[in-house]
Amino acid sequence: MQYVDGFVLPVPKKKLKAYKAMAKTACKVWLDHGALDYRECVAEDVKPGKLTSFPQSVKLKTGETVVFSWITYKSRKHRDAVMAKVMKDPRIAKMMDPKKLPFDGKRMFFGGFDTIVSA
Repeated sequence: MQYVDGFVLPVPKKKLKAYKAMAKTACKVWLDHGALDYRECVAEDVKPGKLTSFPQSVKLKTGETVVFSWITYKSRKHRDAVMAKVMKDPRIAKMMDPKKLPFDGKRMFFGGFDTIVSA
């Protein structure tokens, strides 16, 4: 079964265009190095919950939106090999200055997941 890296982060709405440009470059990099699929999605119907929700998970502030994303690989081993190449790619290094990111990286969360059901 495939392996998936997933992440959720807050993006200021006024920086969404810059984030989208960054995401398009990142998509190209991951696919160039072998990822099977790369998705970046912006919140459209995510309301604060009573206990948990996407807005609460990133401590969403006024003027921000939530981005939910995932990258798909053949396996964990494949993901590790792709990530090793991605992290050495100068296109990614060029975007990773924390002071220039169009989002608050401290409120981003991510993780790797084994697929248990697939259609």
